[in-house]
Amino acid sequence: MASDLTFNKVAGALLATGLAIAGLRALSTAVFTPEQAAKPGYKVEVAAETGGGAPAPEVPPDWGTVLPKADIAAGQATFAKCQACHSLTANSIGPDLTGVVGRKPGSEPGYSYSPAMEAFGQKQPIWDYQHIFEFIKNPQAYINGTKMTFVGLKDPQDRINVIAFLHTQGSTLPIPKPNPAAAAAANKAGTTGPAGAPPGGTAGGATDAGKPAATNSTAGGGTVGEAATANAGGPAGQGKGAPGGAPSETTSSKANPGAGKKN
Repeated sequence: MASDLTFNKVAGALLATGLAIAGLRALSTAVFTPEQAAKPGYKVEVAAETGGGAPAPEVPPDWGTVLPKADIAAGQATFAKCQACHSLTANSIGPDLTGVVGRKPGSEPGYSYSPAMEAFGQKQPIWDYQHIFEFIKNPQAYINGTKMTFVGLKDPQDRINVIAFLHTQGSTLPIPKPNPAAAAAANKAGTTGPAGAPPGGTAGGATDAGKPAATNSTAGGGTVGEAATANAGGPAGQGKGAPGGAPSETTSSKANPGAGKKN
């Protein structure tokens, strides 16, 4: 008898709970049922992101204007990024960068260059300002197959400053005379110098500002220098960690007898 009463109590409690839940659901539906507007008030159109298209090509700096104004100390500081692979005293992961400005690409004695850099050296007689400038921006894109896997220096002023610093390290390549028209064009395009800087900005110096940059083809051996590792020091060379991402596989010092070191 007692067990029957207990069962009835439990069953009644369960039934009451179920009825309460069903009632609450019905009540809440009646109270909170959303009403759809007959006509939307407005519709927001969201434009798809396309990436802004291809960036405008850089205008070559007027090296005769930018080099004399370049910040050599800043270039040396940026060159520290290259020192993981480049040195100014001997070959390392990348070639020695002393005298690289004006040196024949892929010609540093005792360094084993990539076939791509060697091929590039057969087409390009020296590492002039403009070729170094383009190479250290994106070594892999500029010389397909170079050992130098450095990501590159995207800021034009950083590259100008680094080139100006490297120019003080055993280079005999002369700085050309200023070209006001070219300087104004580069400054207007914003490819050289900080905002508000005089035409041409504080460039790193160049004799071949007007020369077309080396092709991105597998010309052979990276231009300034080929660094063997992905984080290899500076863009310019395949070699030792030269401070600031300067070119590694640049022209050889033989091309510059007066250079402080063989190129």
